Amino acid sequence: MSRPAIASWCLYDWASSAFNTVIGTFIFSVYFAQAVYGDTTEGSVVWGYAIGGAGLAVALVGPLLGAIADQSGRRKPWIAGFTALCIVATAFLYLVEPGRAFVFIAVVLVVIATIAFELGSIFYNASLQVVAPRDKLGRVSGCGWSLGYFGGLCCLGLALVGLVQPDVPWFGFGTDAAQQIRATALLTAVWFGLFSIPYFFFVPDSHKSSQSVGQLFISGLGQLCATIRDVRRHGPIVIFLIASALYRDGLATLFAFGGLYAAGVYLMDIEEIMIFAIALNVTAGLGALSFAWFDDRFGSKDMILASLAGLLFFGFVILFVDDQQIFFWLALGLGFFVGPTQSASRSLMTRLSPDAMETEMFGLYAMTGKSAAFLGPIFYAVATDFFGTQRAGLVTILAAWLLGGLFLFFVPAPRPNGGSVASR
Repeated sequence: MSRPAIASWCLYDWASSAFNTVIGTFIFSVYFAQAVYGDTTEGSVVWGYAIGGAGLAVALVGPLLGAIADQSGRRKPWIAGFTALCIVATAFLYLVEPGRAFVFIAVVLVVIATIAFELGSIFYNASLQVVAPRDKLGRVSGCGWSLGYFGGLCCLGLALVGLVQPDVPWFGFGTDAAQQIRATALLTAVWFGLFSIPYFFFVPDSHKSSQSVGQLFISGLGQLCATIRDVRRHGPIVIFLIASALYRDGLATLFAFGGLYAAGVYLMDIEEIMIFAIALNVTAGLGALSFAWFDDRFGSKDMILASLAGLLFFGFVILFVDDQQIFFWLALGLGFFVGPTQSASRSLMTRLSPDAMETEMFGLYAMTGKSAAFLGPIFYAVATDFFGTQRAGLVTILAAWLLGGLFLFFVPAPRPNGGSVASR
């Protein structure tokens, strides 16, 4: 596969990660809780329910859309449509001013943007096998995740130095009604749109099917039903889907509440949280890049298990830390293992997927992940609400990582350089 195709595929990660970093984790989520809702703890509960609802919607429609896409032979139109929808909804977040009068519109826009982002990711992840040979899946996936973290970092850094920190924000924005904070949504939308363009020019796509839209729907539904009926033939995939649903649930909850946790437990203000986010993105990106070769050399499964062990160690210690500075350094250690967990999961899913069923499998990957992921923010919100502290919410994240790792032990590991388990 050509280097421009690989580079463009990885650059989409660079583009899309700005949404998770700026909107989902460190700026808009905190702004929503503190300024729009007006209470960090209660606002985090509302945010959790919103993200959980979006995840449930993705779980319901993702597998069917993936099966239809496999029947149609094309992924790019789906990626383009969902990318555009996410960008538009994100840009409209600029209209959300401080005050509870804007809570409803903020929730609606975040739910739409999140659904579009996650559905687009299904088709994007499934296209990994188009650009990477099987013996380099780990390296290409790792490079993509690494670029994603550094892309989120750069967008966040630009938001910090250009919009949040200056007395006179860049681009003509003011500070009335938190205009400079809201403008980070516009920055994210432009960033996502601009850097995703090369994907559509250089990454190849399969030939369009001759079937009509109705025929594609029927074929896709039939394929999905056949996969469900023959679930015993896909035993390793089923176990992996359960395992990954659990530990990805913990990661998704961490992304959704990381900034809120730092603000609520360690009383960080938004500027401190942004600096904290930049440092976390650096360590996560370095982790994904550093361990990419180990994925191809020793196998994705072992890479995930080692990363989960690192996450549990640092997460457990953080539970008992009160000092803000110590928390900061421990969180950087935790962040180093986030990237390899995500990257190796994507490459393992690709290795396990039968040929010509990659998008459907990633649809099921999204379905099982989101089926659990909508519970993660809810459990976090309920535990935080019941105990009155976000430390209780952190315990639910650790439990998800532990259970996911235990299930992963039972997944037969495919050979790093061989074919998928399901196809042999």
